[in-house]
Amino acid sequence: MDEPAGPQGPARRASSARAVRPRPPRRKAEEADAEEVLTLRPNTPFQEVAALLDANDIVAAPVVDDDGAPVGVVSAADVLRHETGMPDPQGQDGDDERAWGKARARTAGALMSSPVFTARADWTIPRAARELRKRHVKQLPVVGDDGLLTGIVSRSDLLDAFIRSDVEIRSEIEQDVLGRILGLDEGTVAVEVRDGVVTLRGHVPEPRLVPVVVGLCQGVDGVVAVDAHLAATRTD
Repeated sequence: MDEPAGPQGPARRASSARAVRPRPPRRKAEEADAEEVLTLRPNTPFQEVAALLDANDIVAAPVVDDDGAPVGVVSAADVLRHETGMPDPQGQDGDDERAWGKARARTAGALMSSPVFTARADWTIPRAARELRKRHVKQLPVVGDDGLLTGIVSRSDLLDAFIRSDVEIRSEIEQDVLGRILGLDEGTVAVEVRDGVVTLRGHVPEPRLVPVVVGLCQGVDGVVAVDAHLAATRTD
């Protein structure tokens, strides 16, 4: 007998150059997903689906199989279309027969959108954001190497991940980019950050390092742009 639907535990960026590789490690999708995930089963009754979405104040929930692998997603829009008895006016449901089938659905399995698009837990946040845009969806279930659900990431989750203070951005650039990765002495490059725009002033050992520094800084989460005013101490 299938287990009842319910919450699952933690399932849980003078010369001016532009971005080049390499970049520092960026935060992953698994770091931006929801700490708790409400999951549904294919046989969860429609009324229970609607009640769970409402009670938990969420706009969508993944549907998982017996092993915990996502097989679909039910959204609040699906529930509303069911209640009005009308298919999606924008044609996102596909053919009319399937749309009308959703309008008459009695379970999550019949109501859900499938196949489901997923994000890997080790994807970078920008990659997950690109996938959301590409697929025209508002959330993606996050899966591990075994294909089992570990969380769900939404547009708002990704936006939150990009909202960082200027102090946080400056600290990461100074400590991780300039210090740990490039091994530059403290004070070699001065870093100023204002509203996500990074200004770099100072010296680097070789000309080839200028675009590298810029690229690494642009790879830091929350960085909007990089203005580099850097000179090389050695030009030969």
